[in-house]
Order: sequence, then C-alpha cells, then structure tokens
Amino acid sequence: MKRILMTLGLSAMLWNTSAQERIAPSYPLITHDPYFSVWSATDQVNSSVTKHWTGTEQSLTGIIKVDGVPYSFLGAASKPYTNVLATSDDADYQFSYTESAPAANWKSIDFNASGWKTAGAPFGDLRNGAKTAWTTKELWVRRTFELKDPALKDLTLKLNHDDNVEVFLNGDLIYSFIGWTSNRFSYIPLKDAVLKNLKKGKNVLAVHIKNTIGDAWLDAGLISSAPAVKPLAQASQKKVDITATQTRYEFKAGGVDLLLTFTSPLLMDDLNMISRPISYLTYRVKSNDQKPHQVAILFNASTNLAVNTGGQKVKVSKANAKGLSVLKAGTVDQKIMSRAGDDLRIDWGYLYVATPAGASSVQYVLPLKDAVDAFVKPDQAAKSTSAIGTKLSLSTELSFGQVGSTPKDQYVMLGYDDLESVQFFGKNLKAYWNTDGDKTFENELVIAADSYKQLLKRCDEFDASMYKSVLDAGGEKYAKLCVLAYRQAISAHKLVKSPDGKLLFLSKENFSNGSINTVDITYPSAPLFLVYNPELLKGMMNGIFYYSESGRWKKPYAAHDIGTYPLGNGQTYGEDMPVEESGNMIILTAALAKVEGNAEYAKRHWETLSIWADYLSIEGFDPANQLCTDDFAGHLARNANLSVKAIVALGSYGMLAEQLGKMEIAAKYKNMAKEMAQKWMQMADAGDHYALTFDNKDSWSQKYNLVWDKVLKLDIFPKAVYDKEIKFYLKQQKAYGLPLDSRRTYTKSDWIIWTATLTDNKADFDQLVNPIYKFAVETTDRVPMSDWHETTDGKQVGFQARSVVGGYSMKLLDDKLNKR
Repeated sequence: MKRILMTLGLSAMLWNTSAQERIAPSYPLITHDPYFSVWSATDQVNSSVTKHWTGTEQSLTGIIKVDGVPYSFLGAASKPYTNVLATSDDADYQFSYTESAPAANWKSIDFNASGWKTAGAPFGDLRNGAKTAWTTKELWVRRTFELKDPALKDLTLKLNHDDNVEVFLNGDLIYSFIGWTSNRFSYIPLKDAVLKNLKKGKNVLAVHIKNTIGDAWLDAGLISSAPAVKPLAQASQKKVDITATQTRYEFKAGGVDLLLTFTSPLLMDDLNMISRPISYLTYRVKSNDQKPHQVAILFNASTNLAVNTGGQKVKVSKANAKGLSVLKAGTVDQKIMSRAGDDLRIDWGYLYVATPAGASSVQYVLPLKDAVDAFVKPDQAAKSTSAIGTKLSLSTELSFGQVGSTPKDQYVMLGYDDLESVQFFGKNLKAYWNTDGDKTFENELVIAADSYKQLLKRCDEFDASMYKSVLDAGGEKYAKLCVLAYRQAISAHKLVKSPDGKLLFLSKENFSNGSINTVDITYPSAPLFLVYNPELLKGMMNGIFYYSESGRWKKPYAAHDIGTYPLGNGQTYGEDMPVEESGNMIILTAALAKVEGNAEYAKRHWETLSIWADYLSIEGFDPANQLCTDDFAGHLARNANLSVKAIVALGSYGMLAEQLGKMEIAAKYKNMAKEMAQKWMQMADAGDHYALTFDNKDSWSQKYNLVWDKVLKLDIFPKAVYDKEIKFYLKQQKAYGLPLDSRRTYTKSDWIIWTATLTDNKADFDQLVNPIYKFAVETTDRVPMSDWHETTDGKQVGFQARSVVGGYSMKLLDDKLNKR
C-alpha cells in the first residue's frame, strides 16, 4: 500500500494530465533493446494496436470484467478482414511461376501455364523464411482462384515485395511500384473499376517482380472487409503519466477504477537490470462507488512479438519456474541471427509471459482472434497451454475476486530470452545477464518476481530523483523531454561482454541504416550515460577502439561502425567520416576523464587516440569534401561546424595529455587548438554570425560542437562566440525549432539542445528548447521520438526510436560538471 500511494504522488508531481492531452508522440510500454520494444501510438492506449518501434503490429491487449461486464482498456484488435486470396501469414498457398520472360498474354485468365513450375510462397531468400528460393533477376507468378459471388463491396491488395513490382488482376494492371516494402505487408485499396472486372468462377492474380539489389521477396494476396463485429465497451482512460522507467494509465470501468503501470526497470546503476529483458505490468483495482464488485482481468500477448513477419510459425508451451505460471513462445525454425538490417524484428529466442501461480491466475494459448471471446464468453473455446501456428495469443487471466474501496494488486511479467544477442567479430555473444551461459531465463523470472516490490520502489525513487534533476537544470518542458528520451535512448542498445571481458553497449541505428555501434550515434547520445553511468559510454566506445587496435581497421582515423545490427564483424557503411568520427571519439574520451576525474581510460587507448589526433591536426581545421553526420542535404567541404569539432577534439587531446602528465604534448595541442580557434573566427566570420562554410558568408549553421568547449571548460573559444551565435539563432526560429542550417528548414532536436546549452540565459534557453517540446506533443507522426523533423510543420523527416535523444541530457551534464 505504501508503494501505491508513493506512485500516485509521484505521478501527480510529474505529469498530471487528462487523457485528452498529448504528452508524447508515442508511449513507451515495453522497452529493453532494439528487438524487445513495444509502444502505443495513440493517446488512448485502448484505441490502437500496440506496435514494435518499427511500426509493425505487436499486439498487447487487456480486458477487465466488472460484475461480468467486459471493458477493453489496453490495445485494440487488428482491423478484421476476410481473405479472398490468403497470404502466407494466414494460410499455406502456392504460386505458379517462371523465371524466364513468358508470352505477352501471361497475365490473362485464359493463359495456359501448364509448363510453369509450382511451389510454396513466399518466394525469396530461404534464410529469411521463404518457402521457395528465388535467386534470379526477374520472376513472373500467377495465382488462380474461384469466386462464387464476385459482387464484393471492397477489395484490397495485400503485398510484401522486394523489389520493383507490377500486379495484374484478370489481365489488367492494378498496381505498380518502384522500390520495396521492408519485411511487412502493404495494403493497397483497389478502385471500383477493379471490382467490376471480377468474374464469377475463375480469376487470376498475376505479378511480375524484379530484384535490383540485395534481398528478394514476394508474398501477395487479396482481402476484403470482414462483417462488422460489435466492439466491447471501452474503459474510460482518465489519465496517462510518463516517468523515466514507467508509463501509467488510469481507467474507469463501471464501478471500478484501474491503474495499469508498465515498468521497464532500466536503472543505469545496475547493469543486470539494464540487460535483463523483463518488464512488469501491474494492475491495481478498487471500487469507485463504495460498492463491492467482482473483478477479473485478461492480458493477451501476441506471438507476433517473437517473429519478424506474421507468417512465421511459432511453438507455444508451458515453462517451469518455481512459484510462477509461465507460457513461452518462439519460432519453430529458430534461425539465430540469420540476417541483419534495419526494419527487422527478432525471430529467434523465446517470449515469456509469467505471473505468480495460484487460484487467482490461469494461462492458455488460443488464436489471437479468439482470445478475447474465450474470456468474455468462457464456454466458447477449449483452452490449452501448448500450440503450433501463427498469430497466437499467450493469455493470462487474473481473478481479483470481490473488490471494494481497498485496492488490490496483481502483476504480470513480460520477458524475452534472445539466447544469443549479437555477433562480435565472428563470435556470438549472450546478453550481459547471462554472459557465461550458466543461467536460465526461467530462474531470472523467479528472481524478478521475488524482487518485484523492491525493484518498483527503486524505480519510483529514481524517477522522482531524475525528474527533479532535469527540472532544476532546464525547467518543466526540458524535463519532460528528458523523461521521454530516457527509455528510448537506453533501449536502442544491447548490453554484452566482449570475448576478452570488456563491456559492450552496442547501439542499433534505428530506422536510419541499421548499423551497429555507430560512432556518430554514440556521440550525440553520450550525455545521458555520462550523467548516470560512464561505464555504459565506455561500452559504446570499446568496440570501436578494439576494431582499430586489433588491426582489423587499418585507417588513421576512427571507423563509422562495426557492422549491421546484430552482426558486428566490421564496418558496413559505404563511406568513411574521418574528421567526424575521430573528433567524436577523442571528445568523448575527454568527457569521460572530466566526469571520472582521471584519464585512465584515455591511457589505455593513448596510441590510438594519438593517431587520430595527428590526423585531425592535418585534416581537421578546413575539412575536405567528406561526409559528416549532418550532411542530409549532401556532402559539404569546408564545414565550419565540423572544423569546430576537430578544434575541440585537439583541445580535448591536450587536456588528456595534461592529466596523464605529458606536459609537452599537452602544451602543443592546447596551443594548436587555440590558434586554430582564432583563425576559425576570422575565416567563418559573417558579420552577425559565423557561416556554414568558410567560403560562403551568406550561409549559417548551428555550431553545436562548441558545447564541449563550454562543458569541459577547455577555454578554446571566447564566450563572445557563443553569445554571437545564440543571438543570431533566435532570429532564425520556426514554429517547431531552429533549422539545422541555412540549406533546409528541417532540424535535429538533439543538436538544438546542445546549441541551447551554450547560453547561460534561461529565457534564451527556453526559447530554443520549448519548440522541441511543441513538436513532441503536436507532431502528426505517432512514432517513438524522431530526432529529425521539419521546423515549419512538425512532421518527421526520417529516423525514429534512436538513442541520440540521450543527447537531450547535455544541459543536465553541464549542470552536473559546472553548476554555479
């Protein structure tokens, strides 16, 4: 009871808001790592299907029954449909096909395809789960089907393709597209004219597809609307609160109030908690009308959490864990780390749903479409604890018995054991919590259950402490942004140990290109980890240092990445960023020394840092036409902000040398940085601001890299430079923020907060930061926070769910190191 009251008090303090107010673009529910991450894309959590951060449906649903009357409070059912021509996620089917160009009438109903081959769909790479291998450049396929009544009210093409595609129905082109859908179905409504072309009896769907590069895939069918089903009554969502580690929803369902709390205990002072992918769902119920009520709750977790695509078969079984009732589900195939890329979900390892065993709980598995009815009408379906199939539901019923004005609590744990997490230069590594492979996930669930109350108390205490810190550092809107960023930043990483025992905290470049351990992702996200656990920042840098020091990366500057997630076997990005990444690594090493009060980490990597510093001393001041992290508008030579990064990095190297007692080197590089800064001020001077490039005085850009000069107290640039830039920036503001530079009106929100940290004037800081909060609560793109958006209309340009939002903590870091 004490813990519940504390939770409610914290909730009111942090984010007391009605359900109608937007407080996030997307709401974090389950947040652990790039594969185990479920979000709600609507302000009312019961008005949409919950999704993986990529946007693919990963359904979590909840029903509360009050005196026998059911109310939906979590998630929504997927839009129902009727299969006219099923795709592989609903049924096994076959294509007739040829890999050689057929006759011109190949797509017509009457075409004789007797010489074609027949095989099971989908077609593509067998390693990716295809039924039939497709390795040629082009493919022509046909599916014939019968219609007893062609008078359909609507028809939708359901298509997953890679790459270019043309689709025909009864000989007529109904859809064409240059490009691909990435590991998911597209739903293309067809026009009335297409419906009129349907025939009673035989019809044919025909597809011509070309694979231009990379993977290949084809899965195609037709659907129409299902008959309307009377929806359940919805519990009334009264409030939603977000704290650093928790998301809480309050509901009214008839005579009962329900508090639902999602807790992902990402406590950075506890590496086991950061690593162990187990979240808690706590249900607290009480009467709201002073009358007793019979209460039961259903929680459903879709097996889609354990697959990449809905057509992959899953095996569900009961697991044994002392004192717990547990269901587990995983793909039948279990192809561990068989592919790497961005828009992918995990399809190996096992999803677990667990709750304390006893008379108050029961678990079973059913087809997802039947799970709610089995609870609402308990005599309608036979229940089992094992099954093999697709689109299944792991269901947990919790009986609260008679509930009065005294609250009653129960909880469910949702976890994911990925068995093997990432590959590091040829060796598969397990998650940090099970580095040696001597632990079982079932036992971790038991430990998680035993520590439930204590752990939630720790989360409450951290949430309150963090909020106070960010509120003191930057004010209310800044604090809310930092809270939104916390779980997103951490859960875009995987924590493991390298074969030689070093910590590796490996980022995934979410919805950017899927790189693993990208240096220009580490750089912007670093402030959060410098504040709460510098060891995690070392874990983000260790892999890059190893890559150079092992001899695998032979260039005199830092690599961009070590591979494509989850395979870290060497850089896969197509172009180097020499000044960018070398500067990033040196600056962050100096930041670690500043936070820790010693340069021991730099000492271990001094030879490598020296090679990079030497490169920057030659190439960094006036950068050549090379890529940097901000070149969304194209390559740019003579980039003044990139030059700042090199200058600050050289000053940082001098600072490190001084801490290590290398006084001659320290003097050389500190003087070099200051001399470059003076020259920079002359070359970049554009009157009332400093230019984007040295050779274009009619341009401007955010000089966010200057922030490290201030935060680390390097004293390279005069304060007048910061003040001049800030004064100019305030004149360039748009509705949703300060543009990145004069080339376009889009921006990067992490860089804005770095830029804002340059000022010591609270009003100027607020003027720069508040539009980012406005973007967060007004953008029409309902995805985990995008860090790249348009300042004119608040729309996402690209990227979502990236760890770089950890950079919002830059003002907090500045306060920690330099609080006046």
